[in-house]
Amino acid sequence: MTVINQIEGNKSGGMNGTVIVPGDKSISHRAVLFGSIAEGKTEIDGFLNGADCRSTISCMRHLGINIEESEARVIVNGKGLFGLDKSETVLDTGNSGTTFRLISGILSGQEFESHLDGDSSIRKRPMGRIIKPLTMMGAKIKSENNNDLAPLSICPSSLHGIDYKTPVASAQVKSAILLAGLYADGETYVTEPVKSRDHTERMLGAFGANISINGNRVGISDHPSLKGMKITVPGDISSAAYFLAAGLIVPNSCITVLNVGINPTRSGIIDVIKEMGGNIVLENKRIESGEPVADITVRTSALHGIDISGDIIPALIDEIPVISVMASVADGTTTIRDASELRVKESDRVKTVTENLRAMGADIEPHEDGMTIIGGRPLHGAYIHTYKDHRLAMSMAVAGLIADGVTSFDDSSCVYVSYPGFFESLKKIRK
Repeated sequence: MTVINQIEGNKSGGMNGTVIVPGDKSISHRAVLFGSIAEGKTEIDGFLNGADCRSTISCMRHLGINIEESEARVIVNGKGLFGLDKSETVLDTGNSGTTFRLISGILSGQEFESHLDGDSSIRKRPMGRIIKPLTMMGAKIKSENNNDLAPLSICPSSLHGIDYKTPVASAQVKSAILLAGLYADGETYVTEPVKSRDHTERMLGAFGANISINGNRVGISDHPSLKGMKITVPGDISSAAYFLAAGLIVPNSCITVLNVGINPTRSGIIDVIKEMGGNIVLENKRIESGEPVADITVRTSALHGIDISGDIIPALIDEIPVISVMASVADGTTTIRDASELRVKESDRVKTVTENLRAMGADIEPHEDGMTIIGGRPLHGAYIHTYKDHRLAMSMAVAGLIADGVTSFDDSSCVYVSYPGFFESLKKIRK
């Protein structure tokens, strides 16, 4: 991985070329987790070899799963629902909230004790939102410091199905409950206020689970026989977002991102780009391993401010930092609301986006559940505090492309979490 600690602006003749972004992080996690509790081999092409997904591989290996890796493929030799072994060590999920929450659901149904922990960021992220419903199912899951935060201990217990309404739309919470539902007697249902990303229900169904979907309500039945399968992971739209934004706001640019997953529960940024007046075209639409995929081309555009709130927020929550960069150079005002989940990501993204864009000269006002950005002010280089947040670092790198002078970073190595080759890809298409 190349770690670049500064970006020079205003010296680009445009961003032009074709980009292939890494595999979707959410799908890569799930392919390994579900393949581990399925019977037989699961072959994964396009796996994201980033730090977060490597945490998932590491945890499943500690639980006795043989996982083979080559340059282009990961093979998971699954052992079935009850084939996992007790880990001899604490399961370290690193910076990955997806690993932590989803594996908690699986471990709640095992016949051995487990201990889960992660890095300093994971220890700040709310785990009460999975502890409560899993406990309602009969799980013996406990915050070891009695503060609803990591580390957690999970002891053997008998699970039963529940009908649970989540207070927030969270794919991680929904997935933890559904995975526990595989081990629970009876049926388990999860109803969300707004539909979150649906990779779990799509993939579990493909593995052979009995899934029912009715709007924002998802159900699963107990003790299915999951079978290993072949999975092709599409490019991650969250990683593509940085190049879509760059192609829109850097003068004289035309960028095509190939093989991008456009799952409607994830593709809110495409709707936002269109509403802001962006020149964006989707071509070669197709279905791969049950997920919609397309090639996306953007060209430099005169963007204008919009209001972003309501049901679309879960479909673009990870893209809000780079959307904020787009808004800072758009004509007029952009308001982002109903996005309080930003407060409990790898960093408090309302605070950290505001801090760094203000340092670059943007007119941005934070709110408890979002921000207001008055666009049109010229940006200038600044010293960026990344807070070890990969999405913040990559978003500010995009801002640096159009800023006057040099934008430098205290630590840009955090991009390895989701996009190890980000700076190489950026350099490749920069003229």
